[in-house]
Amino acid sequence: MRIVIALGGNALARRGEPMTAEKLRANVRSTCQSLAKLAGEHELVITHGNGPQVGLLALQNLAYKDVPAYPLDVLGAESQGMIGYVVQQELSNALDSQREVITLLTTTIVNENDPAFEHPTKFVGPTYAAEEADAVAAEHDWIIARDGKAFRRVVPSPEPLRIAQASIVSLLLDNDKIVVCAGGGGVPVRAAADGGFEGVQAVVDKDLASAVLSAELQADLMIILTDGDYAAKDWGTDTERSIFAATPEEISKLRFQEGSMKPKVNAGIRFAQAGGKVLIGPLGQIDELLARKVGTEISNDIVGGIVWVDEHLSEAAASC
Repeated sequence: MRIVIALGGNALARRGEPMTAEKLRANVRSTCQSLAKLAGEHELVITHGNGPQVGLLALQNLAYKDVPAYPLDVLGAESQGMIGYVVQQELSNALDSQREVITLLTTTIVNENDPAFEHPTKFVGPTYAAEEADAVAAEHDWIIARDGKAFRRVVPSPEPLRIAQASIVSLLLDNDKIVVCAGGGGVPVRAAADGGFEGVQAVVDKDLASAVLSAELQADLMIILTDGDYAAKDWGTDTERSIFAATPEEISKLRFQEGSMKPKVNAGIRFAQAGGKVLIGPLGQIDELLARKVGTEISNDIVGGIVWVDEHLSEAAASC
């Protein structure tokens, strides 16, 4: 089976932890140990986010005043290499080097007229307290927005149109390689006036980029790993309700948390509409997710359009 796995931020950096190289490696090692069985049995592509890391690189970049700061697309490429190297090494170690793992630097083609460039929404970098936010924004000429109880930098996040290196990824899979790619959604590029492509100042949503890649690879399954057991409508409210399975049409009618579950559900809808199957579920329960004991499925084959978790559990209990 050909599977694309999108690693959420909790696979790389847990909220509140210092973003050290040691913490990155420890989190990735734990993640790769969870993925080892799956990686040993299937054609596997691993994508990942980079929001905290690319934001940290931007801050470190600003600390040296003797040269102009590197642009965001270059930092995105740097974060792909940095994170991809650690994932590649730790997964190879978890597999006892029985299969070759390759990190591929990928670019994602976007529309230069995408309205996202006028309305930045993608969180990057560390969090700031309210009393710090205005000073940081003024110092670096950044846009800062609320992220839960804290504040973070936001940058444009244009819609991914296609992954430029998808055919190379497919070739590697055909030759029994495990591929780490589309890190941070891939480096966003647009068509240049004189031909070819040029980088743009943005960060593409990794889940949407993963959905585009999954469709291009004709993957059998896309898995979006997160820190929640299910996608839930109206999360954190009195009307919250967890979803066991839904068609893209039915789940698109529901409300999800901006910047958290909503982009994951949107990515799931996109791949399901292309004919694929999507599972959204917890990082530490891969086997249970595949066995459909936990997690949310989005596909076109859901009888009744939507199955709520409470209904599913009631039916399972009644059948025992």
